[in-house]
Amino acid sequence: MKISVFLGSTQLAKIYTNAPLFQKGAIKWQKRTYASPRQPFPHKVFDEMPQRKFSSPNAHVLFDSMPPRKPISPNAHVLTGDPWLLFRRMHASGFELDSYAFMPIISACSALSNRQCAVQVHALLIKTGSGSETVVKTALIDMYSKCSSLGDSTRVFEETKLKDVVAWNAMLSGFVRHGFVISAIACFREMLKNKVEFSEFTLCSLLKMCGRVNALRQGKQIHALTIVRGCDLLVLGTALIDLYSNCGFLEDAIQVFCNLNWVKDDVIYNVLLSGCVKNHKYKEAFFMLGRMEPDGIALTTVLDACSELSDLSNGKQIHCVIIRRGFEIDTILCNALLDMYAKCGKINSARLVFDRIRDKNVVSWTGIIDAYGSHGFGKEALKLYENMVCSGISPNSVTFLAILSACGHSGLVGEAWECFILMREKHNFDLGPEHYACFIDLLGRAGRINEAWELFHEMSNCNIKSTGVVWASLLNACRVNQDVVRGEFAAKNLLELEPEKPGNYVLLSNFYAAVGRWEGVEELRKVMREKGLRKEVGSSWIAVECCKNGENTCTLSSM
Repeated sequence: MKISVFLGSTQLAKIYTNAPLFQKGAIKWQKRTYASPRQPFPHKVFDEMPQRKFSSPNAHVLFDSMPPRKPISPNAHVLTGDPWLLFRRMHASGFELDSYAFMPIISACSALSNRQCAVQVHALLIKTGSGSETVVKTALIDMYSKCSSLGDSTRVFEETKLKDVVAWNAMLSGFVRHGFVISAIACFREMLKNKVEFSEFTLCSLLKMCGRVNALRQGKQIHALTIVRGCDLLVLGTALIDLYSNCGFLEDAIQVFCNLNWVKDDVIYNVLLSGCVKNHKYKEAFFMLGRMEPDGIALTTVLDACSELSDLSNGKQIHCVIIRRGFEIDTILCNALLDMYAKCGKINSARLVFDRIRDKNVVSWTGIIDAYGSHGFGKEALKLYENMVCSGISPNSVTFLAILSACGHSGLVGEAWECFILMREKHNFDLGPEHYACFIDLLGRAGRINEAWELFHEMSNCNIKSTGVVWASLLNACRVNQDVVRGEFAAKNLLELEPEKPGNYVLLSNFYAAVGRWEGVEELRKVMREKGLRKEVGSSWIAVECCKNGENTCTLSSM
């Protein structure tokens, strides 16, 4: 199960013990605070009290006023949101650090996903001789896994002499978290080989793994095992609902939900709600929302459904719930609300939501740029990009894709070239095939077919793999510019790459029709019939207002 070769424990201690965290008396750390908008840290609550008195102490003031302190006492200070400060003071004061004193700081490293700090704490553990216990090793396995350092996590696991079921579960969970399905299976088999009795949490990790790879048959076997063993944990039921939802069996997921004997929490409601939206069961999703006390996650999920349906009426109702429950400070939720208004064609409402977001992130800026671009306001989208840079937010590859798309909708070829150059020279982004496909489509629509093919050859020279989207963009560019020879070349490669996609045959059929090759159109229709391919039927959604029992209601109808 080895993934890579690492330094031994002694070498690790020598390297990292002299790092800044462990230099007594002269340690400088950058203070970092992470808090949820709805669950602030205690000292934040105190600072925001309107009628507080100066005699009201903070937690650290109480601690400082204690008589001779023991190393065990400061562990409670982790709850105040600043564990680093106290841990440094403990170490600098010469306290003897035992394994119990290390557990809170290991948990802090896991929560912050800070590998640099994690390695330093691990090194001090080795130097003090406090890291030999299985419980500490298990905490280290989980810490490295959450710090995206699965190799270090595996090494600690291999060095653990007495592996209990919790240690095996931590390692198995790490493999599942990072998507290493084969390693997860090997870990579970090794666990059984060592005659370790697996627990319900082991089954939870296995169910998550099955859900990720749509392994329904294996997931059902685990479900049967839970029934035989009489397992009825809420977390296990949540994993089963997620499994069936990911595999497209929503009725089975609902049956698991209804048969649970536990009091259902927000997590299991949110998982089922997400499954309804994922499987396009929007009516069931709205029904679920009416039966629960929605939190930010639930509202975000249902807003995604409103965006898919362009359901402005329900979207506005959810907006009212957001305001009434005070969720307007939730940036992720506001980003979903912005996207909903944009997808429903209400660009002014989307801009109003954007302007009221307190902590705008790159997703917020990208969302409003894409909203303006998709509505044909290319210059406004570029202006927003300039404002984004001025505000100190760095764009990502999705942001530039939204800018290129905005330029394409407005025919801004020169601005698109500037953006393309900016991505490569200033921001050093590794351009993907989606960026080239978007720009090729823009050049084709502008009648600059030769530049489109030059860009394609440039992409090939950069060893960027051509995807179906790239070939489709080239084929569409050839259709617009009546380029028969190169169009047939693009069509040949497109069908070789994606031979079972009906949309490609429709695109090629439109190309033949545009150049007057009607025999080619008939031939393609014949091929589609032989292969059993059918074009997806287009539809539009409209809101129909109706009156029922004296009340006006709004429903969605497909056309």
